[in-house]
Amino acid sequence: MLLQGKVAIITGAGSGVGRASALRFGEEGASVICSDIDLDGAKETVAQLEAAGGSAIAERCDVSEDRDVAATVATAADRFGRLDIMFNNVGIPTPRLGMAFEDHTVEDLDRLTAVNFRGVFLGCKYAVLQFKKQGDGGVILNTGSVAGLVGWGGTVYGATKGAVHQLTKAVAVEAAPFGIRVNAICPAGMPYTNFMAAGGMDTSSVDIEQIAQHTGSMHPLGRPITAEDCAEAAVYLCSDAASNVTGVLLPIDGGYVAR
Repeated sequence: MLLQGKVAIITGAGSGVGRASALRFGEEGASVICSDIDLDGAKETVAQLEAAGGSAIAERCDVSEDRDVAATVATAADRFGRLDIMFNNVGIPTPRLGMAFEDHTVEDLDRLTAVNFRGVFLGCKYAVLQFKKQGDGGVILNTGSVAGLVGWGGTVYGATKGAVHQLTKAVAVEAAPFGIRVNAICPAGMPYTNFMAAGGMDTSSVDIEQIAQHTGSMHPLGRPITAEDCAEAAVYLCSDAASNVTGVLLPIDGGYVAR
């Protein structure tokens, strides 16, 4: 029960890393606000959490919209009396697999930036405001990417994740005097989530098993990264077991960036 009594918001909780993390947070004793632009997906996560004995509510939120993020944080305070953990997990990929940098339009850039970077900025901002109001600290976890640590591919996507990484480190330093910890997990390709489809990519002709085998072969450990891998790291970084850990960009990558 590493998160016993904690109140957590997880964005993108309707599927993938968000759902896996919501389920694990619930198992560890947290009350979870399952936030997603896909409200039906968030409700399904809540149903799974409640069936396992957890406490959760679903909230529709477009993380690129200031008022939506502010309202989600307000919901946590109204329904549960406080907020302890803000997990800014939402992200979208480039529109097409293997898309060249120069093929990105301004519209592609704006959408990737709005969701991947502005969404994290807003989540951090309103979490910090709530934590300072409460006066007893808090935890922010962001989902970055190996693509923001090295030249992985998906250049514009990687640039938005690089921005997330810099924001994570800077807010960690600035907020430390208030007892607020800020970290990021940096996964390396998760073929078994709906991440590609979430960005509007047509995955009808994509061979997921082939992609999984390919991405796994790129990692020294030889296995593709799963949503559950990320959820386990998220539990640790959001728990008191990591009480002296902040400003960390933790690769979940099977050793890829260690090469």
